Amino acid sequence: MRAVDAVGSRLLPVLPLEDVCLFPAASLVLVVSRPASLHALQLASRAGGQLLALAQKEGGGPRDLHLIGTAAEVRADQSLSPLEHRVELDGLSRVRAETLVGVDLLVAEVVPLEEGDEGDEWGPAVEALARYLHSHSDLRVFLEQQRRSAEPMSWVNLACQHLPITASARQKLLEASAPERCHKIGRGLDALLRKEQTG
Repeated sequence: MRAVDAVGSRLLPVLPLEDVCLFPAASLVLVVSRPASLHALQLASRAGGQLLALAQKEGGGPRDLHLIGTAAEVRADQSLSPLEHRVELDGLSRVRAETLVGVDLLVAEVVPLEEGDEGDEWGPAVEALARYLHSHSDLRVFLEQQRRSAEPMSWVNLACQHLPITASARQKLLEASAPERCHKIGRGLDALLRKEQTG
């Protein structure tokens, strides 16, 4: 099994995520207890340490997944018990699952998605995030601890992943190109801050 690279399709074990998305250049810590998810971690450890993090559709089961997700590196995998692992994932790149195969354990053929050049769009998004974090110092400290990249886009991706928005809104942000994501999160953060200040 080959890990994701910049050209062509690859195969990755699938880790379904409930109520959360993993974004590129962001990290995620979760406790995994489903047998199929534990098998996906085992397969990832034997295949270069990468897997595909796919969000479950709202109201759906573990196999009812969105097809756009994030190729991730398993940064840490700690066994809490034979049936529970604490896992830390680092998002690498957005990908589309072209094919999902398997019964218990899912494996996906994935194709990389272009992020697009965020150009000048990240500036207003990061400024909106700074305004929001000025009112939420605990969140600022948390995001600083989660940041894995010096790129400005990593702030935008962390905001998309951790701010108080619905799972479906998060998935839509993940499906958007980098410039579109910057534009949407910048507008959304300012609207959220206005709502909090007037509510």
